[in-house]
Amino acid sequence: MVAPEGLPKYERICKENDIQALFDRGSGISVYPYRAIYLFRHDDSRPPTVRLLVSVSKKRFHHAFKRNRVKRLIREAWRKNKSALYEICQRDNISADVALVYTATVIHNYEEMLKKTEKVVLEIAKTYEKNCKTTR
Repeated sequence: MVAPEGLPKYERICKENDIQALFDRGSGISVYPYRAIYLFRHDDSRPPTVRLLVSVSKKRFHHAFKRNRVKRLIREAWRKNKSALYEICQRDNISADVALVYTATVIHNYEEMLKKTEKVVLEIAKTYEKNCKTTR
């Protein structure tokens, strides 16, 4: 199965329990302008999927229109780059939750965010592959 082209509702983390579990048990990496927290789950009751949570601090962007702009850019960059992570989840029948926390104080352009998001996805995939080989 190929990764869905869009970012449907089932690919977003909305429930407070899921968010709490992600931040409590997840691992993190930093790739400027992001802090990414990720958690891989084995859940036989649901099909394998990659879910996303986007967070932009009110402390860094006081105006809602700027926060919303950053979130739109992040979601679009994620939508374009999620396929590498999606393939791993399909192959190993797991699900992944990812939280992208925007840490910069300026709004970067779309091309830069696209490159950095791709780097985050590849880092998460590489980390999973490395941990997967050590546990097998």
